[in-house]
Amino acid sequence: MPTLLERFLRYVRIDTQSDESSETSPSTLKQLDLCRLLAEECKSLGLEDVCIADNGIVMATIPKTVAHDAPMIVWNSHVDTSPEFSGTNVKPVLHWNYDGADIVLPGDRSRVIRVKENPELASLVGTTVITTDGTTLLGGDDKAGIAVIMAAAEELMADRTIPHGPVRVLFTVDEEIGRGIKGLDFQKLGGVCGYTLDSGGSARIDGETFSADGATVTVTGINTHPSVGKGAMVNAIRILSEFVAQLPVDHLSPETTDGREGFIHPYVIEGGVARASLRLILRDFDTPKLADYAALLEGIADPLRRKYPRATIEVATRKQYRNMRDGMEKEPRAIPKAVEAVKAAGLEPIMDIIRGGTDGALMTEAGLPCPNLSCGQHNPHSPLEWASLDEMEKAVKVLVQLAIAWGKERG
Repeated sequence: MPTLLERFLRYVRIDTQSDESSETSPSTLKQLDLCRLLAEECKSLGLEDVCIADNGIVMATIPKTVAHDAPMIVWNSHVDTSPEFSGTNVKPVLHWNYDGADIVLPGDRSRVIRVKENPELASLVGTTVITTDGTTLLGGDDKAGIAVIMAAAEELMADRTIPHGPVRVLFTVDEEIGRGIKGLDFQKLGGVCGYTLDSGGSARIDGETFSADGATVTVTGINTHPSVGKGAMVNAIRILSEFVAQLPVDHLSPETTDGREGFIHPYVIEGGVARASLRLILRDFDTPKLADYAALLEGIADPLRRKYPRATIEVATRKQYRNMRDGMEKEPRAIPKAVEAVKAAGLEPIMDIIRGGTDGALMTEAGLPCPNLSCGQHNPHSPLEWASLDEMEKAVKVLVQLAIAWGKERG
């Protein structure tokens, strides 16, 4: 069987970037390449009930070894990588026996992973660090999680003397564009709770995510030839630029917030004179504040509507996901069992929150509580992304102990 590292390197070389503009499911057919591979690998390991849906969602079961009726849990990671940077032709670079220095990426030497900006590297001297060559994403978000799940499944299937309950393995698509549970059959999935392997570092247990909405601001203007533009042209680009200029910068922006502070983040702007649009994400741990952020956008738009009466300025918001904290009470054992597993793996649990979201947030809202666990990924959505083999190995141990912990339960 392949090693954990071999699995990870194989997975990241498969281009699985999702596409927010696509209306298909999955949003990109290339995600199916990894989905089909994972289904075949699950079968080769001897997992039961292996299936792959038309949209690529993969499910399989690690059968229990305890004699009693132990509850089933779910392990989840997503196959897609972020649309924000290329995932094509990934060339992972192995830094064996990492020396503690800044890491210059060989494919684009202007890109440097600096220790002062990545303090976690200080504890990883002498271990194996995996980076990109600087020209693409690495894909550790979330292929580190996939590799960890597959390695843990392999260990449990290879040693049937390990006492554990049943584990349902779930690989989803399109998580990066907020559609990770689209088409997911929860009745077929089963489980009393789940665990997403989609957090950074080691020993983290995330019990909260942001609540999230998306927003689109669309300005429709009037285009004419600029030679006769006086009194006729209404330039959507200029109007939208005024809108952007009035967004908060010194607060309510990712550049100036951390911890439990929320933000409004413009991330795509496109268009021309006749029509221009802006896409934003609204984030906060306190769900009602999302309505305040939407009102703030309308508060910017209204004066511009009066200033430019011949233009149309539309602000549309849409729900994305909600703080997983709100659904954790349905299975109060979910987080304590994760704490037990991390300690049993010889680590000190780090209780944390995610300034982002996971499929677990959507699954929790749908009724399956899903805390988020570490899998050794760092700097997601960036060519400066990197992963730690040492932390991934620790995550495998945590999953094995998690299966053991739940195997002690009944019903």
